[in-house]
Amino acid sequence: MDRNRYSRAVIHRLALFTVALSLTSGATAEWKEKVLYSFQGGTNDGSVPAGGVVFDPQGNLYGATADGGPASCKPMGGACGTVFQLSPQNGGSWTETLIYQFQGKGSNDGESPSGGLIIDSQGNLYGVTAYGGTGDCVLLGVPAGCGTVYELSPPKQKGGAWTETILYSFPTAKQGYLPNGDLVFDGAGNLYGATIYGGGYGTTCDPYYQYCGAVFELSPPKTKGGKWTEKVLHSFKSGTDGAYPYGDLVFDSKGSIYGTTSIGGNQGCVFGQQIGCGIVFRLSPPKVKGKAWIEKIIYRFTGGNDGATPDAGLTRGKDGSFYGPAGGGGKYDRGLIFRLSKTESGGWKESVLYDFVGNQAGQNPGSLTFGSDGNLYGGASGGANFQGLVFQLNRPARGDSWRLTDLYDFMRSGDGAGPDAPLIFDGLGNLYSTTVVGGDGACTNGCGTVFEVSP
Repeated sequence: MDRNRYSRAVIHRLALFTVALSLTSGATAEWKEKVLYSFQGGTNDGSVPAGGVVFDPQGNLYGATADGGPASCKPMGGACGTVFQLSPQNGGSWTETLIYQFQGKGSNDGESPSGGLIIDSQGNLYGVTAYGGTGDCVLLGVPAGCGTVYELSPPKQKGGAWTETILYSFPTAKQGYLPNGDLVFDGAGNLYGATIYGGGYGTTCDPYYQYCGAVFELSPPKTKGGKWTEKVLHSFKSGTDGAYPYGDLVFDSKGSIYGTTSIGGNQGCVFGQQIGCGIVFRLSPPKVKGKAWIEKIIYRFTGGNDGATPDAGLTRGKDGSFYGPAGGGGKYDRGLIFRLSKTESGGWKESVLYDFVGNQAGQNPGSLTFGSDGNLYGGASGGANFQGLVFQLNRPARGDSWRLTDLYDFMRSGDGAGPDAPLIFDGLGNLYSTTVVGGDGACTNGCGTVFEVSP
C-alpha cells in the first residue's frame, strides 16, 4: 500500500485514487494493543479518522473524521465529517460523543476534515476542513468550497453543546485550496498551516485542482468578535520549487517555519507533468514587518537512496535537527526515516537513519513522535498481517544505524488497519492514535479506530 497515495485518497474522496488492503491472519505483538473505539460510519457516527488525537487535562481524547455524519455534502460523496470526544470510564472502557457534525458548503460550514486537532489552554479545539465554507472553488463542475479553518469551544455547563466558529473560509484558490494536516500556534496566538493546492502559482500540478499549494498565517482579531486575517506566506510553484505542501509545520528558535512538500524540486521522480521527489523548505520571517517571508529549499530528494515523497511533516529534535519520514525511495524503495542536520558551513546534511525493507518488515512510514527516551515512534504500512504496524526506532549510542522494533502488528478484523497519523503519549508511556480503516464498523474496509498501545 502506497501511504502517500492513500493519504490523498482520504482527502480527495471522489475516487481519484483507490486503495487495496490485503488481509492475512496471525500476529505477534511485543506491546499490547487495545481498540478504544471502532467508528460505525453512516449518519450517526464518523468514519475515516482525519488525523491523530489530542488529550485535554481531564484525560479525554479528541479527533476528527473525514467521513460520516450528515449526508448533505456534495460532491464529496454525501457525508460531511465529524469531531468526536472519547471519555474514559471506570473499568477501562471509553465512551464516544460526537461533539460536532459538519453541515457543508450549503450551510456555509466546512466539510471533510483533513487534519487532526490542536487544543489551547482554554480547551478550545482547532482544525481544518478540506472543502466547504463560502469560497468559490468548483470541483468537477460542482461548487465545493475551498476549505476552512474552524474552532470548537467547550460548553460553559457540563453536558451542553460545543460551539463551532469558522475562523476563516478560503475565498478563492489564490488564498489556498484544500488545507491539510495539523495547525500550529506561535507565541502570539497566530495559527499556521498549509494547503495542498491553491496559492496562485503553478498551473499544471493537478488536472482537477488549481495551483500547487501554499503556507498561510491566520492572525486573531484585535477586538473580540472581529475577523481573523489570513496571509499567504509562500505559494509553491513546482518546477525547482516544491508542490503539495503538508501541514504539521515546525518552528525553530528564530521563528522560521520548516515543512515538506510531497513532490516538486525538479529532481528524480516524475508525476504526470510534475518532476521532483519532494523538498524540505524553510520560511524565514522578514526583517522588516510587512515584507514577504523568504523561502529557502534546504533539501531536495532525488528518489534514490536518500528517499522520496516526504508526505508527513517534520519533527524537531533536541539537537536542533529535523527528523521525518519519506514515504518512498530508499535502498529498497519502501521509504525511510531521515534526519537533516545543520553543517558547520551553514548548509544542511541528510542522514538516512533507517531503510524500510517492505512487506512484513514494514514500509511507507507515517508521522514521527519523539519519546522521553529519545527514541522515535510512528506507524507504517505492511507488517506481519499487511495491515500496518506501530514501530519504535531506537537511537544508537553512536553513529546513524538506528534499530527498528515492531511494537504491534494490526490485524484489521476486529482491529484497526492503516496507522498513518501522529502518535501521542500519556503520562504512563502508553501511545494513542487512529487507524484510517479497520474495526467492526459497517464500512467496506471498516470505518477506522482509535487505539492505545502499551508496553
